[in-house]
Formats: sequence, structure tokens, C-alpha cells
Amino acid sequence: MPDLTLDDDRATGAWVAPLLSTLLTLPACVLVYLAGFESSFGIAFPVLLGGLGLALFLLAASWALPWERGGTGRRVAFAFAAPVLVVCVYVVFAVLVEWP
Repeated sequence: MPDLTLDDDRATGAWVAPLLSTLLTLPACVLVYLAGFESSFGIAFPVLLGGLGLALFLLAASWALPWERGGTGRRVAFAFAAPVLVVCVYVVFAVLVEWP
């Protein structure tokens, strides 16, 4: 007789947090990148690019983590941190740039 118990440890709805983060992070990264593109920004522009790269890394990590119940907390944390980091990086960028 086959075993009918479910041994699947997959979290239902594991895709929700990474999807919401993608919908918030990618447009924000593009808008912030377009708003700050000018070569005279010296140190501010590399800081902006590094922060946006880190946000995209967090976004990718939220998608790449195992879709099991044990990874739900880390997945949600990475997914939440990505768009928050974009906002923080833009604020740091705006402070570093000497506006006319």
C-alpha cells in the first residue's frame, strides 16, 4: 500500500514576498538611476550604484532561497530589505550631492 502522507515541506505562497519586492524594487532602481546620472557627482554616483546593486542582490536572494517553511523568515526579510535599501541609498546619494 502506498504511503499517503505528505512529506512536502514547501511553504505555500512563498513567491508572494519576492514578487512584491520585485514590483517595488526594480522600478525604484530604474527611477533613482535615471534621476542621478551625471558624471560630476564624484563619490555620490558610485555609492548610488553600489547601493542599487546590493538591493538587486537582496532581491535575487529572496527569489533564490529555498522555498521551504524554514526559509520563509529570511526570504521575507530580504524581500522587504531590497526596496527599503533603494530609498535609503537615494537619501544618502541626495545628501552627498551638492545641489545647485
